[in-house]
Amino acid sequence: MNKRHRRQKHGPNQTEEIQHPGNWTPSGGADILLVTGNPHLEEEATRIVAAAGGNLRAVPDIGDAMHGWDHADAVLIGSDIREIPPHRQVPAILLGTAAEGDGLWKLAAAVGADRVAVLPEAAGWLAEHLSLSGSPEPGGSVLGLIGGSGGAGATTAAVWLAQAAASHGIRTLLIDGDPWGGGLELAVTADEPPGLRWPDFTGTRGSIDPSQFHDSLPVAGGFAFLSWPGTRAPVVTPDPAAVAAVMDAARRSFEAVVVDIGRSGDGLRTLAWDCDRTLLLTLAHLKPAVAASRILAELPPVDTALLVRDGKPAAMDADVIAGSLGLPLLGTVPGIRGVAAATEQGRLLELGRRKPVLAFAGEVLELNGLLP
Repeated sequence: MNKRHRRQKHGPNQTEEIQHPGNWTPSGGADILLVTGNPHLEEEATRIVAAAGGNLRAVPDIGDAMHGWDHADAVLIGSDIREIPPHRQVPAILLGTAAEGDGLWKLAAAVGADRVAVLPEAAGWLAEHLSLSGSPEPGGSVLGLIGGSGGAGATTAAVWLAQAAASHGIRTLLIDGDPWGGGLELAVTADEPPGLRWPDFTGTRGSIDPSQFHDSLPVAGGFAFLSWPGTRAPVVTPDPAAVAAVMDAARRSFEAVVVDIGRSGDGLRTLAWDCDRTLLLTLAHLKPAVAASRILAELPPVDTALLVRDGKPAAMDADVIAGSLGLPLLGTVPGIRGVAAATEQGRLLELGRRKPVLAFAGEVLELNGLLP
């Protein structure tokens, strides 16, 4: 599942100065293709690519862009472009302005763009992203999980997948994407291992050194994790620029990154866009399946598959649910007795060593290219 081009995201409504990424800049610069007939966007992109040390080729429409699209290190398309090639290897970043508002995100989903950069606010992030795009190292794979409804068990499944990946010797990071979930760390350990949590990255800009990032995180079950604090104290939520920097460091520090996206708007607008694949988890009942269809409609245009949690009695067949959602069925999360109590006591990893869980996790990891 490793990709030559990493998927990054920068959200709207943030301002930062363009900062040259220094040691991260690849020699020779990246080859950037710009597709737009908008003079303002072309001017902005030219300035940003120059700051990134890249080489820009600008064309006015998709017809002129077809030749050379998949030879570029990164492709930028303006918000005046209404279609992009369906079978392309290089992801596209949609450029627009803050005045276009949420329409940019709807356009990105409609045309199949992989990321959105709101200019000039996202200029700093985009310059750094482009400076990294020429790197031959694709980084690790990012697998996101999201519950189709409350209580679907996405957090449990994410923990078990991270645990299983680590048990196979894969450098693994588990990311807690729900600031309102009470802290994922409470489910994996009863201790308070030293390391950074999400609020520690508030205000982060630019690149985070991969080695330092790797070594700064707490560890449980053989994998590192980045959690929201499991305390009642108020927390400050990092802005999209900080989240983008963290996700970039995560890819470069670990072979596998498992993200418990959460069902909040923040997670859907930031972390979900950074996933190479999203697994939507639902219960085998009508109401949760309907809720899952609504969550599916909010997901970015990222490859998505379905997981169904095994439960007795099941009101709907898993294949029927998958067919109704138009998703491939990737697996069934086993129903293990005592999950709720184990989560409360920080003993979820103990259940992760049971045979049904190992079988489920191994199959999902294999189907996602994380196991041979």
